[in-house]
Amino acid sequence: MAYNKLKGEQLLELKTIQDLKNAGYRSKSIKEELRDNLIHSLQNNENPFEGIYGYEETVIPDIERAILSRHNINLLGLRGQAKTRIARLMVGLLDEYIPIVKGSELNDDPLNPLSRFAKDLIAEHGENTEIEWLNRSERYTEKLATPDVTVSDLIGDVDPIRAANLKLNYSDERVINFGLIPRSHRCIFVINELPDLQARIQVALFNILQEGDIQIRGFKLRLPLDIQFVFTANPEDYTNRGSIVTPLKDRIGSQIITHYPTTLEISKKITHQESSLAKEQKEKIKVGEIATDLVEQISFVARDSEYVDEKSGVSARLTISAYENLVSAAERRMLINNEKTTSVRMSDFRGVVPAIAGKIELVYEGEQEGAGIVAESLINKAIREQFLNYFPDPEKQKKLKEDGLYYMMLKWFGDGNTVDIMNDASKKEYEKQLKQVPLLDKIVSKKYPKVKGDEKLFLMEFLLHGLAEYSALNKNILANGLVFKDLFSSMFSMPESDEENEY
Repeated sequence: MAYNKLKGEQLLELKTIQDLKNAGYRSKSIKEELRDNLIHSLQNNENPFEGIYGYEETVIPDIERAILSRHNINLLGLRGQAKTRIARLMVGLLDEYIPIVKGSELNDDPLNPLSRFAKDLIAEHGENTEIEWLNRSERYTEKLATPDVTVSDLIGDVDPIRAANLKLNYSDERVINFGLIPRSHRCIFVINELPDLQARIQVALFNILQEGDIQIRGFKLRLPLDIQFVFTANPEDYTNRGSIVTPLKDRIGSQIITHYPTTLEISKKITHQESSLAKEQKEKIKVGEIATDLVEQISFVARDSEYVDEKSGVSARLTISAYENLVSAAERRMLINNEKTTSVRMSDFRGVVPAIAGKIELVYEGEQEGAGIVAESLINKAIREQFLNYFPDPEKQKKLKEDGLYYMMLKWFGDGNTVDIMNDASKKEYEKQLKQVPLLDKIVSKKYPKVKGDEKLFLMEFLLHGLAEYSALNKNILANGLVFKDLFSSMFSMPESDEENEY
């Protein structure tokens, strides 16, 4: 801090430039401010990027090095990789308050005024010029780059109405209406999706980044703007919609590449932090560990799917929305059956399909299949991926024949029996359907002797889904539920209705 160690209310008591000087205030650039406060955080083992998971050994160290180097930053990565969130968290590395000339539209430093307004005011009042304090929360500006953004929006333009009202000639710099960037003097300025900015607009940023000059309709003003620029960009944009012009990239000190979570555990932390559940949902609906893992596994499967465009990526928002939908599916069922509490079931994953379908960019083959079919396929693959973490491999058990773990249970299905799991089934009906299968309860109890109640029922249904994914059973998806039956007998039977699909 550059205020003779004054903080909070003590700072707010300083009212004039004279008060600042008496307090020993020293001007500091925003990049020095960020650097000094980061040094303090590192020395005190503090994390300035709380809530950012999975970047501890990769992205965060790169950002810290860029701040220490006083660089402008470009965060390059696919959608849903916390780029904007990181930029917003940088505000926490700013000083709590900075002084500005009172009434200044460019956040003028009282000791180094920038605008004509501030200079004239100080010339008139001297050290008695009034100041005010700007909180760090007000020192952040964010602009989404869209094709309609103009130089006037970012830098400024001549305002003929101001010229008329003040009776000024157009050669007077006071007729200029400054844009977002000059108004972000001494602030963090973020441009999201930089490649979407037209090339001619990107060119207008050259001198601001390098020399501090701005030019507005013939005015060439020497404005040494003090701004920490943070840009975000998606590499997909470089080929599909636009690109960052080379001279602009050359002027950005550090380009930092972001990435998706590398493990389910990291992904789960992000989902639980970001998901928005109602208080009633948290209190009345239990979500088991397997269900949570399955939600995260869907995104991992989607990123490797031949139906999903890998260049577009699969946002972390997919798992967040999927988790919210999963809980809501269980809540809806609970309300329909007038139950006070419930637990998530495997059949509730049908409710996750809309969350997936709207958040994946499909390649041609995927478009041919349809978003809903691809979403169902991703859920099924996630089940297959997770199944072996909890139960023996069905393919290996087949070789054991009569001695296999699943043999007697599969034989029951082979005798023509089926299990109907309806989407809105009450707990009583749900339990009845599962417990009618010989040995299903026993297999789960043997593997997990301490598991009881809803958690056990979930494992029983999960086992059926897993066997279906390993082609030991047939799973028919109906409009209102699921039917498990023998694989081979289903091959010789016609669908029960036009709404039935087989997987």
